[in-house]
Amino acid sequence: MGNCCLPLIRHFGNDEDALESLPLHSEGNWSHGILRHNSLSTYTSFPNYSPSWNKENRKKKALYAFRGCHPGIGRIPKGGEAELIAAGWPSWMVEDASEAIREWIPRKLKFFQRLRQIGEGSHVYQALDLENQRIVVLKKIRVNILEPETIRFMSREIRILRSLHHPNIIKLEGVVVSEFSYSLYLLLEYMEHDLAGLGSTGLKFTEAQVKSYMKQILCGLNYCHRQGILHHDIKGFQPSLTGSNILLDGNGHLKIADFGLGNFYNPQKVRPLSTSVITLWYRAPELLLGATCYSGAIDLWSAGCVLGELYTGEPIFQGTTEVDQLLRIFMICVSPSEHYWRKLKWYPADIIDPQKHFRRRVAENFKAFPAPALALLESLLSIDPSARKSAVDALNSEFFLSEPLPSKPEELPE
Repeated sequence: MGNCCLPLIRHFGNDEDALESLPLHSEGNWSHGILRHNSLSTYTSFPNYSPSWNKENRKKKALYAFRGCHPGIGRIPKGGEAELIAAGWPSWMVEDASEAIREWIPRKLKFFQRLRQIGEGSHVYQALDLENQRIVVLKKIRVNILEPETIRFMSREIRILRSLHHPNIIKLEGVVVSEFSYSLYLLLEYMEHDLAGLGSTGLKFTEAQVKSYMKQILCGLNYCHRQGILHHDIKGFQPSLTGSNILLDGNGHLKIADFGLGNFYNPQKVRPLSTSVITLWYRAPELLLGATCYSGAIDLWSAGCVLGELYTGEPIFQGTTEVDQLLRIFMICVSPSEHYWRKLKWYPADIIDPQKHFRRRVAENFKAFPAPALALLESLLSIDPSARKSAVDALNSEFFLSEPLPSKPEELPE
């Protein structure tokens, strides 16, 4: 039996039902049989494996795992796929994510030195690229080859980042593969700061600085939406393990990062999308109400929340649960109209009291804001997504055209 079979033995040990009938690679020949390696029976079980699986399910899972790590099983790779495998991509990735990595050469993890973890509890690292002697970021993507959904999410994030080329979007420079596990890393450009970090210092931004940050955020979102991509998780000052995904370099340039929840969409061909997106404090009301057909307006709501906190210094809707978040929004932004409920096609009577109607109090709550900023906030925090300004309309608003004009990047805090 060749070394390529060892990962399966390590994961399954003596489970004969799971490994029965797997083709074994032995001295260049193929045979069928049951793996028995008592000396390796102490290895941990395969992820998500349970003795309670029925026999057929265990066989199916084992075959899928074996196909992922064994060079000789399964269908014969097509020409393009064979080239990818020859270039160094894992076979499981070539089979299920070939579109994401086509025409790319993988980097090897051994050529990077991890320097520090970015964000407490995260899997993002500052690292030194030993080949090019430059500081980069490695974002670890954990993949369970028994769960095709995890491969699909990983593939989508890579495809999204590869398709985006804009000064206000983080750049994906490559993909790094590990030789000893089913993990890979996204190789990203390094940014010194994030918006949450700056906000935590208690720094008060000038109006011109707020305009500069918002202009760069909206430019990035406008580009994403024109490319048919929703970010799905714009967030600002909320304390979290991973920090903000609005990043800043030492020269004041802002870039939107973390497209792990991003998705493709077509405004002309609406399809159901997930509601389990966007950090709670920045989540649009239609998502909190369970909408599955939505547009770039969800990102614009999040941008409106960021605009508010750039002036106030703290998140403007700090709900503890989805219901609490929804009520906080209604208390400031008005209870939805009957027309809104008809468009939504349902009324959540179990969480919304039909006798309690909140008036709109955005102007009252944020009366200290400059008039152009308040006008933009009023639009971005519209309960009805169709009433929110698009990113391009927001960029053409009076907010960015009136004095003081947005600061130049080099004039922003370091």
